[in-house]
Amino acid sequence: MKILVSGKNGQLGKELQDIASLYTSYQFIFFDKDELNIADEHALANIFKKYTPAFFINCAAYTAVDKAETEQEKAYAINAEAVGNIAKQCHQFHTKLIHISTDYVFDGKGTQPYKEDDATNPVNYYGHTKWLGEQLALNNNPGTIVIRTSWVYSKYGNNFVKTMLRLMKERKEINVVNDQVGSPTYARDLAEAIMEIVNSENVDTSHLSPLTSHIFHFSNDGIISWYDFAVAIKEIKQLDCVINPIPTTSYPTPAKRPAYSGLDKTKIENTFNIQIKGWRKSLSECLQAL
Repeated sequence: MKILVSGKNGQLGKELQDIASLYTSYQFIFFDKDELNIADEHALANIFKKYTPAFFINCAAYTAVDKAETEQEKAYAINAEAVGNIAKQCHQFHTKLIHISTDYVFDGKGTQPYKEDDATNPVNYYGHTKWLGEQLALNNNPGTIVIRTSWVYSKYGNNFVKTMLRLMKERKEINVVNDQVGSPTYARDLAEAIMEIVNSENVDTSHLSPLTSHIFHFSNDGIISWYDFAVAIKEIKQLDCVINPIPTTSYPTPAKRPAYSGLDKTKIENTFNIQIKGWRKSLSECLQAL
């Protein structure tokens, strides 16, 4: 069985490559944006004809949250339009689509972990395009599985953990926002969860209705602030830097962020029997890998 994976150079794509050798019953074909431009409908059609995959895992995305406010066409093309086209091809070739989305589809006004069928209301353009991508993925291919995740980090790419490590080594003091709360996600854990879903006997979700039943939430366990996250990195690595908690208002950004984006993972745990690790344990594992 062939599994096509887009976005091979991203954090999740790299982690999937690392664990692919453990799944010998599948043939993985990984693409970066030069090998497969997901925004090119013609290129997509050719790839599907060539490989007729059993699964397509879409890890490709436009993720520059602040830039998306001004690069709206680009963000829309990759996060929405391209996803709709991937879903159309999946429908035509009876390919199972696993599409990665984000906690940023919510407005952050909640006070308890968001469930999959809670009302969406993105507060920035990036979140809006990811929400549109979900709709197109589900409408164009009813068997799609959407996984919303949050605060992704790994030993690969640019992410909060690596930025904090660098800053804490360079400076004696840093400021970190303490009024945005959510759950970190170690990309390795997400990659393993995706492969649990691929392997699962429950992977045929076409009988489920309505379409929101095809959406699942995944992150590590526990809800913290970015400040708490930074403090944990400091403690685990035994660094000397002073970390000051600051409000979001002291760190203005072009795109608004949701203040609360905890995700309820009960559904993915129950449907696919996935074990969710605590955020601190996974952070320690990543820091060890680094």
